[in-house]
Amino acid sequence: MKFVVSSTVLLKQLQLLQGVLASSNTLPILDNFLFDIDGKQLTVTASDLETTITASLAVEAKDKGTVAIPARLLLDTLKAFPEQPLTFSVDSKHFGVEINSDQGKYKMTGFNGAEFPRSPQLEDAAKMSLPAGTLATAINKTIFATGNDDLRPVMSGIFFEMTEEDVRFVATDAHKLVRYKRTDLQAPKAASFIVPKKPLNLLKNTLSGTNAEVTIEFNENNAAFRFDNTVLVCRLIDGKYPNYEAVIPKTNPNKLTIDRTGFLSSIRRVAIFANKTTHQVRLHINGSQLTVSAEDLDFANEANEKLTCSYEGDEITIGFNSRFLMDMLNNINAEHVVLEMSAPNRAGILLPGEPGEAGEDVLMLVMPVMLNN
Repeated sequence: MKFVVSSTVLLKQLQLLQGVLASSNTLPILDNFLFDIDGKQLTVTASDLETTITASLAVEAKDKGTVAIPARLLLDTLKAFPEQPLTFSVDSKHFGVEINSDQGKYKMTGFNGAEFPRSPQLEDAAKMSLPAGTLATAINKTIFATGNDDLRPVMSGIFFEMTEEDVRFVATDAHKLVRYKRTDLQAPKAASFIVPKKPLNLLKNTLSGTNAEVTIEFNENNAAFRFDNTVLVCRLIDGKYPNYEAVIPKTNPNKLTIDRTGFLSSIRRVAIFANKTTHQVRLHINGSQLTVSAEDLDFANEANEKLTCSYEGDEITIGFNSRFLMDMLNNINAEHVVLEMSAPNRAGILLPGEPGEAGEDVLMLVMPVMLNN
């Protein structure tokens, strides 16, 4: 089996795939890329059993056949080449791989491609499409709020909720929550599923360079994302997502509007003086003045800053984890933000002060930290 491919084109595709490779695999064959040649098309696959990603590219070939090639060795080799055509020759009996370049020849041991686990076929799958940019934005806006608790696996992914009116992407770790809603997208019928963090991070990186439509196919166990020449199939998280709408307070009479970057910079400075366990910053709002303060009683450190804001509501003092606030403020693309509150022991809601792109609705929620008076 023989094929000719551009060194840089192949390297670019393999670098997108390498994010799937686990550092320690239960099956040694998963330390390889599966190369599948059929006519003038090369399909390369990488998998960790939970997530499988496949990319297709055009090559010069006349044969058919498969071989598994050691991933790290191949990546390191390709990185060392300038742009040039490489000829791969595979011994179909012993799976030895020889690469010929302008500089010389390189031999490595390949493995039988038939031993590589096949990607699951989605039966009875539902389908919907959305632009790549929209999906990438939805992942970027929500993934930071996912949890890492092994005891609550449903919270370690993003909840995709599709209805006939809109599509929602939700992430929460029980301390903070993000709901990213698109009213310009609708599904043929209501459906929902939870996608793990690892495939979403891979998707986010792969989608950044494309304007294609992404087709999502899903059933009870798996989801497949298809765009351009790439297919990512992943196993879904099994379980029921918490009723997130129940924790979003509906009446919030106290509304603070403030410049986002000024507020973020102030929290960043004041948080240096906060307790290293709670990371608590205190917000005291009275009239048009916001006081941001923090203290660490163990070391007698304290800081406070005064900011001008626009405020409707009663005087209030409320504490938040500074890390959560900074994460959220970093993920809002507006000049001003609105913080809605009802009481010091109820969740605060963070919203963009100006409307985003058409059809976009972002809501972020953060639980308060009890104040130590």
